Amino acid sequence: MSKEPSKRATVYFEPALHKALRLKAAHTHRSVSDIVNDAVRLALQEDQEDLAAFEDRAAEPVLSYEALLKDLKAHGKL
Repeated sequence: MSKEPSKRATVYFEPALHKALRLKAAHTHRSVSDIVNDAVRLALQEDQEDLAAFEDRAAEPVLSYEALLKDLKAHGKL
């Protein structure tokens, strides 16, 4: 983690999500900020993994939806 000072932001949660987040924070003895930071970090890591997978598969042939349906029909799956 970075040693830079934290930045402040206003985030609006749906009431039920906000209640669940506050309860989780209390139950786990963590701050709401820590939980939100971890969730955002995880989402960004997943995005990075997805982008790497797209790059790895860039050379694969593209199959249109129509071609997929024809192939499934031709092989008796539809």
